[in-house]
Amino acid sequence: MMGWLGPEELAAGALGMNIFIPLFLFGLGIATVVAPMTAQALGARDFRGVRRTVRQGFWLTLLFGAVFTAIIFNGRWVLLAFGQEPAIALLAQDYLQAVAWSLLPSLWFVVLRSFVTAHSRPRSVLVITLVAVGVNAVSNYGLMFGHFGLPRWGLMGAGVTSSIVQVLSFLALLGYVQWDRRFRRYAILLRFWRPDWARFIQLFRVGVPIGLTIVAEAGLFSSAAFLMGLISTEALAAHAIALQCSAVAFMVPLGLGQAAVVRVGLAAGARDHDGVTRAGWAALIAGSLFMACSALVFWFAGHFLVGFFLDLSAPENVEVVELAVAFLAIAALFQLVDGGQVIGVHALRGLSDTTVPMWLAIGGYWSIGFVASVVLAFPLGLGGRGVWMGLACGLAFVASAAIWRFHRRQRYLPNAGLVLR
Repeated sequence: MMGWLGPEELAAGALGMNIFIPLFLFGLGIATVVAPMTAQALGARDFRGVRRTVRQGFWLTLLFGAVFTAIIFNGRWVLLAFGQEPAIALLAQDYLQAVAWSLLPSLWFVVLRSFVTAHSRPRSVLVITLVAVGVNAVSNYGLMFGHFGLPRWGLMGAGVTSSIVQVLSFLALLGYVQWDRRFRRYAILLRFWRPDWARFIQLFRVGVPIGLTIVAEAGLFSSAAFLMGLISTEALAAHAIALQCSAVAFMVPLGLGQAAVVRVGLAAGARDHDGVTRAGWAALIAGSLFMACSALVFWFAGHFLVGFFLDLSAPENVEVVELAVAFLAIAALFQLVDGGQVIGVHALRGLSDTTVPMWLAIGGYWSIGFVASVVLAFPLGLGGRGVWMGLACGLAFVASAAIWRFHRRQRYLPNAGLVLR
């Protein structure tokens, strides 16, 4: 819908999202540590530990969420510091100041989602998410374009909608957890304000490397947007389209990775070596099969996908369309490694193995991916295509390293020492 507002609004929205998303993903990484730690507690039948983990997950995300909300609200100055056009940065500010308020309820939703899915009961999360997507789409259409008697707020309307929907999603999932008999017995809000520093520090120690791993990847794609902004507004708009298509396909291996966290964590807590092996490799195989299919769609149906974002017949969109199709063709080449890296890293998280994968991600995404993007785009003159080729290089390295590490861990760890610290 940002694309329907025009290329400048699409570029501004992309820049705004590239301020919001890395911070959200860092917080998400911290929040998702609730899943493996809850799964390990369930595998060991430590039910009190489940409540401690969820409660301190709320505490930890509140700390980071408050700081990050302030940064997002002032994101315009970050964009200007990175040399973006003042007019585009001003447009992005409208979006950022509205969407900033969605961050904390989003993170609390992830804490509850991790708690629920650790029990292998993700259906409630799916239902709430599907309803939220529908409400978000209709509300965006109304507030961005002034339909249904609502004001026309453009990019700000998208941010306002996101904030309202995220608050309602969190409240809906919290209500379900408080209503369901199996979840209600944990009394996750009991003595909510009582500190539990031992569990808080444990969550912090395992969760921060997860957050930094996710930020290393998200930061690579955000830096790619900044590089595109230095090339041209058309390249930035095309990048936003191709990245959105890739992000949609990425959600399936991401979901499989989250399932791997739970199943590996349950097996690790129960000291089930064979269960760890089955859970990790089943997720990797399933993710690879799906990403192979999405690669074919990107390769053969690029124009069709871009048509969801832009009018293909409009003369002013010709350059953006051509670039977006070219970027999707390159994205098709790294679909397999993109799925492999996210599932491999998640399988390691099920073993609480987060520090080494963090360093692998930082090194792979930045020392290889970012450097390759800059060199290919500018000195070698490949422009936006070079940026996407560099992204592929970084993803390929991290995928290979993560899968190899999981292979070594699940193969050689004895039953008595599965859970890594």
